[in-house]
Amino acid sequence: MERGSQDIKVHPSEVDCFYQTVTDGSGRRLLHLSTFGSDGRESSPKSSQSLQIDEQMARELMQVLRSVFPGI
Repeated sequence: MERGSQDIKVHPSEVDCFYQTVTDGSGRRLLHLSTFGSDGRESSPKSSQSLQIDEQMARELMQVLRSVFPGI
């Protein structure tokens, strides 16, 4: 994970995010996150993006979350 430098803005609407766990061929457990377009989307809901996070990436993500939200 690296800090980005894009010119970003707040999203105009919320999206839905669903999580599942999946195990790869070597027995490693992954957290699978899928985001779906906003409820106002014209077409039927479909996955927009997905991420699969292993334990090492989860540790890195926790460090980032704690730096952004120190109270958690």
